[in-house]
Amino acid sequence: MIKNFIFYAIVFLPGSNTFDWDNEEIGTPGAFLIRNNHHSEFYLKSLTLEDVPSHGVIHFPCNSWVYPASKYQNDRVFFSNKTYLPAETPISLLKYREEELENLRGDGKGQLQEWDRVYDYEVYNDLGNPDKGPQHARPVLGGSTEYPYPRRGRTGRAPAKSDPKYESRLNLALSLNIYVPRDERFGHLKLADFLSYALKSIVQVLKPEFESIFDKTPNEFDSFEDVLKLYEGGLEVPEGVVKVIRDNVPLEMLKEIFRTDGERFLKFPLPQVIAVDKFAWRTDEEFAREMLAGINPVMIRSLEEFPPASKLDPKVYGDQTSTITKEHIESNLEGHTINEVIIERKLFILDHHDALMPYLRRINSTSTKTYASRTLLFLQKNGTLKPLAIELSLPHPEGDQHGAISKVFVPEEKGVENSLWQLAKGYVGVVDSGYHQLISHWLHTHAVIEPFIIATNRQLSVLHPIYKLLHPHYRDTMNINALGRQILINAGGALEVTVFTSKYSMEFSSMLYKDWVFPEQALPQDLLKRGVAVKDSSCPHGLKLLIEDYPFAVDGLEIWFAIKTWVQDYCSVYYKDDESIKKDAELQSWWKELREKGHGDKKEEIWWPKMQTREELIETCTIIIWIASALHAAINFGQYPYGGYPPNRPAISSKLVPEKGTPEYDELDEVYLGQRDTENWTSDAEALEAFAKFGKKIEDIEEGMKRMNNDEKLRNRYGPVKMPYTLLYPSSEGGLTGRGIPNSVSI
Repeated sequence: MIKNFIFYAIVFLPGSNTFDWDNEEIGTPGAFLIRNNHHSEFYLKSLTLEDVPSHGVIHFPCNSWVYPASKYQNDRVFFSNKTYLPAETPISLLKYREEELENLRGDGKGQLQEWDRVYDYEVYNDLGNPDKGPQHARPVLGGSTEYPYPRRGRTGRAPAKSDPKYESRLNLALSLNIYVPRDERFGHLKLADFLSYALKSIVQVLKPEFESIFDKTPNEFDSFEDVLKLYEGGLEVPEGVVKVIRDNVPLEMLKEIFRTDGERFLKFPLPQVIAVDKFAWRTDEEFAREMLAGINPVMIRSLEEFPPASKLDPKVYGDQTSTITKEHIESNLEGHTINEVIIERKLFILDHHDALMPYLRRINSTSTKTYASRTLLFLQKNGTLKPLAIELSLPHPEGDQHGAISKVFVPEEKGVENSLWQLAKGYVGVVDSGYHQLISHWLHTHAVIEPFIIATNRQLSVLHPIYKLLHPHYRDTMNINALGRQILINAGGALEVTVFTSKYSMEFSSMLYKDWVFPEQALPQDLLKRGVAVKDSSCPHGLKLLIEDYPFAVDGLEIWFAIKTWVQDYCSVYYKDDESIKKDAELQSWWKELREKGHGDKKEEIWWPKMQTREELIETCTIIIWIASALHAAINFGQYPYGGYPPNRPAISSKLVPEKGTPEYDELDEVYLGQRDTENWTSDAEALEAFAKFGKKIEDIEEGMKRMNNDEKLRNRYGPVKMPYTLLYPSSEGGLTGRGIPNSVSI
């Protein structure tokens, strides 16, 4: 009778390895124990046995760091690549299966060390640093109804000296030593990727030194040209700044940050959004397109009532109904009325009003000055979205119960109204960028998936089919989350410095975790909830998109259903009916712990799947894989192509919209040749017609200048310095552009 059995490997490094194998009445090797008698750890990729009687080759995938035997209470165990449900596990392996899970759970005590393999839960009590003073304290996230949050991996560091409910923090220079189970740590290449991304973290220690670079307006760019220098040559950094960097930034980061010659620290690759046309990002079409194909394409929804209403409690926040009227938008609806376009499902909204308004007064008490926003869009015949109006709102100065103070901006082509419209789009960008970073990206992918990783490793054996299904989608997440808590989302960290929510960033994300619903993370459910799709059995996948050319949704649905088909096929191999789901002890423990501990602040929610059927298992695993893979890719990897050029995706605003009569407002009011500061400057129709003809001629002349500047034969227009002649371009963008013909001698 063939039996599974255990064999032993004793490792002496450097030197030969020996295997103990009892050849009498031999069965099928199902696992091996290994003991490292060397003084340092090694990485065990795999073990392969060849010429095994009746079996040929048997593989043992390991992919684990093995530390010296003195670091473990038991020898390490590795199983073959066979898959077993708990009840089907050979008796000779069952003890090792159970003991391995016990080792991974730990005992919940003490500070965890680098060789530990423990997966355990903790609240987010490590973001603040009260030992540095009250200004560095932040709320504990998780474990309360006021600040609910997913759980993170426990490190077991000692409590803070000034307040034991907080965990003490590591010194910045020791950030890379933060505990995660050793096999969750980055490989070298992934570490390099993270360090490049974590470049932002140096803002914490370099902010005063960088002020000397931007002399006119510290902490701000003086013009678009200053921004472009980041990509077209870089900004030289004073030696004093370099010294501060070397004194405060870990060596590994320095290797990623500095060029080999040590010069031009502030130089970045050219973002794709300006690679072809440096000003196309300013167009209304691109502004709207990025809501469908940019880095936050998960927010736009169908507008089903007009004016847009609020779900905020009117007893607390007063009347928060939108002040956008039909007079603001009906002229841009291709001849339709508002009622018609709502019925035809052609009116959409990017709504950052209700989410932001409860926190806006606090946020604007910091250096940030911004608005809650609503952006209305119309689906045109050509399939693109046209922005119709932007509403920017502030809390009422006399108190929240008095409602909001709002301004409405509509598209304008020229004059100060155009400048105000561009500003309004900028404020929408600020809010959307912050929401993207904190909610769409951090909370809805990184933070919510970590409890699944912990529960999977604690409750599902490596022999379990669902462990094998999900494990590839957990790689590196705990490590990047831990490093994020250390240098990005912590008090005073890079995110607080670079996102408009400032010190309220993480508690703001906690407020929006209250709205997180696991089943709605499924892409089809998300699209239906936002009203951008309807059920239609005649369409692929049974869904009809109301915006046919919606790249995120179109491509996402293909990926979603491919994942679901794979999960369904895989699960059907191991689970033949619903009863097998109910009887799987590890699976039931996994799902119970995930709900009650990992997402414990939501354990009473009725929407959690019961995990009693194959369909519930398939949908659950599909959602997990979707979040960890495709959803994260869609909202992460476009950050630099779109957001690497700050004017396209601004993250902070430090002033409100200028009011008439202020110097800031006057700066907006530059009127160029062929323009007037008001459309009604005369009632004479012939004069208006003649002026329109003049304006068109000026525009044509500018287009001709651009063509000549691109003509390689006209070498004097470009020259060896590659600087096109633009001084007589009639129009100009904001800032010091070296172009534009003002109507008057104004400076």
